[in-house]
Amino acid sequence: MTATNPTLLSADELEQALRAIGAERYHNRHPFHRALHDGKLNRAQVQAWALNRYYYQARIPAKDATLLARLPTAELRREWRRRIEDHDGDAPGTGGVARWLKLTDGLGLEEGYVTSLDGLLPATRFAVDAYVEFVRDRSILEAIASSLTELFSPTIISERVSGMLRHYDFVTPETLAYFTPRLTQAPRDSDFALAYVREHATTPQTQQAVLEALRFKCSILWSMLDALDYAYVAPARVPPGAFVPGTDAAR
Repeated sequence: MTATNPTLLSADELEQALRAIGAERYHNRHPFHRALHDGKLNRAQVQAWALNRYYYQARIPAKDATLLARLPTAELRREWRRRIEDHDGDAPGTGGVARWLKLTDGLGLEEGYVTSLDGLLPATRFAVDAYVEFVRDRSILEAIASSLTELFSPTIISERVSGMLRHYDFVTPETLAYFTPRLTQAPRDSDFALAYVREHATTPQTQQAVLEALRFKCSILWSMLDALDYAYVAPARVPPGAFVPGTDAAR
């Protein structure tokens, strides 16, 4: 199969191709993530990761809202609305975004500084905004397919929680409380998205589109770690205006 002359895959073959993309390109393979999980980063580098990842977490509900507005049936809207509720919560202080702020607080970052986005790496902003725009502008099928990185997230979450608790004395189970609900939410969401893609990607062209959508999403997550690695792992090259370890923003 080639991009210029693709052949039609069975649903099972398409799923295998999607999973192969994750095996090759998911960001658990990135050197920065390996260092994070293996205890090779210092506290300031972990802070930089959490601060930049906050922007991704905070924009996920907006990304999902752009898709929700385009979904044609109540059934699909109910399914996708649940994702927004998972991240935004149903009351102040609830939901995944609020739990991520507990993580940054536990790492010693001022909440106002985190939410101001003043310390964000430029590449983080560009990457996350590109993802929101992709979901807003591409077909519903491509938008749903781009969420399939959730197929691979339970593995990375398990590695992250166990590794960080084992290696960092400044990390506690309470700090990492964001991740516990994701162990059930992500498989539920990816099961739905995968079933939708298997059912609706029924031509060589639409199958290529969903494969490219997943590659794009993997590239977004990978590029965010590239930026962190470049800026904060020796020799550090922090760009102007981004978070500087040891400043007043980090307690």
